[in-house]
Amino acid sequence: MNADRKTGLLKLEAFLPYAGTSYAQGRNFVPGVVSGLSPFLRHRLITEAEVVAAVLREHSEKEAEKFIQEICWRTYWKGWLEMRPKIWSEYLQELGILRTRMEEDHDLHDRVQNTESGATGIDCLDAWVKELHQTGYLHNHVRMWFASIWVHTLRLPWQLGADFFMRHLLDGDPASNTLSWRWVCGLQTQGKVYLATAENIERFTNGRYAPHGLLAQEAPPMRESFIAHPPVPLARPDHHLAGEKTVLLISEEDLLPEDWGIPQRDVTAIVLLNIAEAYPGIRTLPAAWKRKALEETAARLTGAFQCPVLSLAGGTESIASRLHVLLRDHAAQSLSMMTPPVGPTCNLLDPALSELANEGVALKRLRRPWDDAFWPHATHGFFRLKERIPSVLRQLSLNS
Repeated sequence: MNADRKTGLLKLEAFLPYAGTSYAQGRNFVPGVVSGLSPFLRHRLITEAEVVAAVLREHSEKEAEKFIQEICWRTYWKGWLEMRPKIWSEYLQELGILRTRMEEDHDLHDRVQNTESGATGIDCLDAWVKELHQTGYLHNHVRMWFASIWVHTLRLPWQLGADFFMRHLLDGDPASNTLSWRWVCGLQTQGKVYLATAENIERFTNGRYAPHGLLAQEAPPMRESFIAHPPVPLARPDHHLAGEKTVLLISEEDLLPEDWGIPQRDVTAIVLLNIAEAYPGIRTLPAAWKRKALEETAARLTGAFQCPVLSLAGGTESIASRLHVLLRDHAAQSLSMMTPPVGPTCNLLDPALSELANEGVALKRLRRPWDDAFWPHATHGFFRLKERIPSVLRQLSLNS
C-alpha cells in the first residue's frame, strides 16, 4: 500500500458509498466493511475533518452515525491521553521492567515468544499473528479478540501485548493502542473487562474460526485507581500571526501542513523530522511505511511551497542545534509545528523544543480545530463525547 496522500484520498473516494448503512451493518464482521483509512488518518495524510465532510456529502448524519463515531473514537483516545500523559510514561516504565524480567523469567520469555511467532495452538490467534507480521494491519474487532486472548487466556502482561501491536501496526497510535489494551483489562473503565468468546468469534468470522474450549471463560478486572491519574488542563494552542516569517517543523504525527492555516508566503523553509524509529523496536514494515510517507510528503511539499524542503534526523542535541541554524539561515521569526500528541514523537522532540525555547526561539505550537473542538469533551467515558458529536460538527461547519 502506497504511503501518500493521493492513495489515501482514492481510498476515501472508494469507501464513500459504503460509509452509511453498509458500514453500520458490516463493520463488526471480518473482513467486513472497512475503510482502510487508518494509516492515513494516523499520520494525517488525510484528516478526520475532510473524511467526515466527504462522508456527509454522500450520507445523512443518521446514516453515517456509526462511521463518524468510529472516527471520533480515535479522537477521544487522543484527547483522553493528552489530559493524562502519566498513563503513557507509566506504560513505558512498566514495559521496561517487563523486558528486564523476561531476561530472567524464561517461562514468560518463552510464552511471549510463542505468541508473537504464532505458535500458541489457538488457530485464530496464530493466524492473526501471521496477518499482522505480513500486512501491518488487523481488523478492529480482531484487535479486541487478540488483546482479550493475550491477557485473559494466555495470562500475559497487557503492556507486552500493547508493545507488540505498536511495533507491528502501520496505524499504531500511542493513545488508541495503549488505552484500548487498558480497556480490555478493565483498567480504562474500572471493573469492566472485554472477554472474547468463541461464539462471538465464530459469528463475526462467518465460521472461519471457532475456538470452543480454548478461551478463558472469566476475566476478573485488574485494579487501578483513577485518583492516580487526574486530568491535567489542555495547553492553549498558539496561532500563526499573518506576515510572520516561519519555518514549519513536520513530524510523522501530521503530514499535511498545507492545511495548517499558514499562508505559503510566510513559510521560509520546511523541515521534516525523519524519526521513523521513534518507537523502540518498531518493525520493518511500519518503519518503511513511515519513511515512505515522509518521502512522499517531501516531494508533495516541494511542489506546493515555494521554499526549501529539508530532512532532519538525529538525536535530541543535534535536532535543537540544527533547527537553530536553520531558523537563522532562512531568516525566520518563529518555528511552527502541529504539536505532537502524547507518544514517542513527543518524547523525542520535547527536550529539543525546550532547549530552543530557553534560547529565545519563538515556538508556535499549533493544534487543529478538530482536536481543539473535541478534546475538551474527552474527560470521562466516550458517551460524553459521543453526545456532543452533532454540535461539534456544526461548530466545525461539517454538517448542516
